[in-house]
Amino acid sequence: MAVAVVSESGGPDDEPSQSLPTPEELPSSPSQPEPSFEEELPPAPPQDYLKNPEKDQAPISTGTLFPDTTITVHGREYRRAAVDSTKTCTDSSQGGLGAVLKENDCRQMFRATFHRDGLAFTLGIAVLGSEKDASAVKAGYEPNVESLSGGDVPGYCRTVVCRTTVNALGRYALFTIAGHTDGTPAGDGDEPAKQVAVDGSTYGYSRLIDRGERQAAADAAAS
Repeated sequence: MAVAVVSESGGPDDEPSQSLPTPEELPSSPSQPEPSFEEELPPAPPQDYLKNPEKDQAPISTGTLFPDTTITVHGREYRRAAVDSTKTCTDSSQGGLGAVLKENDCRQMFRATFHRDGLAFTLGIAVLGSEKDASAVKAGYEPNVESLSGGDVPGYCRTVVCRTTVNALGRYALFTIAGHTDGTPAGDGDEPAKQVAVDGSTYGYSRLIDRGERQAAADAAAS
């Protein structure tokens, strides 16, 4: 673009300027720190710990698995009534589950009962020797973990139909049995009892994931 130059007489010069203005002097860039190429690795997936007995070394007890007296699952609040543990897994099972646990080398069983609004679930977490053993327990599952009474929860789900679940995560197998604390059967159409059983399984799964995450985070921080 032509730039008009003003003459001393005040009128524009007909000739366009043939030179561009000198660019302003830009300050030199300040010295920058050298980039760091140290890579912070994220913690390993929790399942890496839960499936490997050599890595899954954190203390385990009813206190570490079921630390809270009140829990909330999907907005539903439950109160803890009782906990127990045993190294003889068949002692905390009923029906065909005991034989399945024994066949697959069950090492320990931890149980907790939680309740709300006349319904209760007992969650059983079985510690197996390997991920393969836990998967075999799930595949060969027969009901079920024995309900655990205590506190505000009387004996329940011993002689009537109740709702059950089974799952496996790493070297752990999870079971729930859920029903009415007044002895009412919980048949196929009992949606509230089904929901309580699923809530118990969800809670157990989350507790195991928490266990794996804590170990992974500790190892990442120490490396």
